[in-house]
Amino acid sequence: MSNEIKFGPVVPSLRIFDVAKAKEFYVDFLGFTWDWEHRFDDNAPLYAQVSRAGVMLNLTEHHGDGAPGTHFVIHTKRIAAFHRELTEKKYRYARPGLEDQPWGARTVTVTDPFANKLTFSEPND
Repeated sequence: MSNEIKFGPVVPSLRIFDVAKAKEFYVDFLGFTWDWEHRFDDNAPLYAQVSRAGVMLNLTEHHGDGAPGTHFVIHTKRIAAFHRELTEKKYRYARPGLEDQPWGARTVTVTDPFANKLTFSEPND
């Protein structure tokens, strides 16, 4: 048995304000799967999880969970293929570019309908 401390994956909680818009962005545009959702009752705020290729995100309508405008980086492989996939969808609200960064990475940055910014990043080899 090892005494080494280990951490699991980080699962960000992102604040949302409209479930239909969240599904349109995360499922229809980014290609995530809507894994599950929970409400304490029919009039309670939503808490849900989406995932794709090993990344999990929690989406929450709960006051105090997450802050709109959060920015985080998702390490990505085959970013050019991912960019092409997004571009082909012709999503009305975002047409992200594929950018070469001075620190040696290619990135695709998108902002969700709630001002959360996701940067998908692949290091240059």
